[in-house]
Amino acid sequence: MSTLFPPWSTFTALNALHIVGIVALALAVLRILRAFTNSLVRPEDSSGRNAREREQQTRAVAAITYTAGSVIIWLIAAATVLPEFGITPVPALIFFGIAVLAFGLGTQSLVRDFVAGACIVLEDQFVPGDTICFGETIGRVDSFTLRRTLVRDAHGALVTVGNSELRKVSNLSRDWSQSFVDISVASGASMQHTLETLEAAASELRSDPSWSQTLVDGPRVLGVQSYEPLTLRLQVRTLPTRQDEVCRELRRRIQIQFHRQPALTPGPYDEPSPAPAAMVEAPDPRR
Repeated sequence: MSTLFPPWSTFTALNALHIVGIVALALAVLRILRAFTNSLVRPEDSSGRNAREREQQTRAVAAITYTAGSVIIWLIAAATVLPEFGITPVPALIFFGIAVLAFGLGTQSLVRDFVAGACIVLEDQFVPGDTICFGETIGRVDSFTLRRTLVRDAHGALVTVGNSELRKVSNLSRDWSQSFVDISVASGASMQHTLETLEAAASELRSDPSWSQTLVDGPRVLGVQSYEPLTLRLQVRTLPTRQDEVCRELRRRIQIQFHRQPALTPGPYDEPSPAPAAMVEAPDPRR
């Protein structure tokens, strides 16, 4: 009567030695994998919320990478050990390969989302709390997982997007933000006096302690932007996501300055929507 397993009499000390060597090699590879995944973790010295979020995200990626790698290593070790017992691993490997292929075909989008999420974390593209822009959506990152990103847009809607769909993302919360203020003035106004008025409003804003802390550079008067109507442009750089409120305050102060000199009263405003520094080709203020 045939049996599934060969007689134990065929199992020798050499087979046992081979098994011990395979297990030892698997454990050594696991240690290397552990060291690699630990290197992915970015401990943050800062106690800020964003710093903690970055550290948690990198730890999540490291844990998933180690778990997946461990499974693969032990499966390879098991397939290598089976011949020592006289069992051919080919059927099991074929079955496992077909199962992995079927699973991969059925979860392509899910796998892409996880891979994209890991890249977002490792490249530190954004964390919850950052304001991002992708496609036509601009909003604050409400939460983030390796599979999806939830963004609260300007209308209060919670937008859910798979990470693989975030192919081009602008982070509006890093370093600084920038905006332009365009002012249209009457054609008969004195150019010199108009520029002096705009500079007075900009200087007043820069010297105001309640606003100066939000400024990174400017406001500065760049000069004539266009004719018909005559339009002058100002540039301002602020702390991340603070450009809108600073520009509103700057427009208010400009209007006050013009009303102090009625002959220089401007025409209608012709202002473009503020844009972040990452999306605008701004003149270098050092030029």
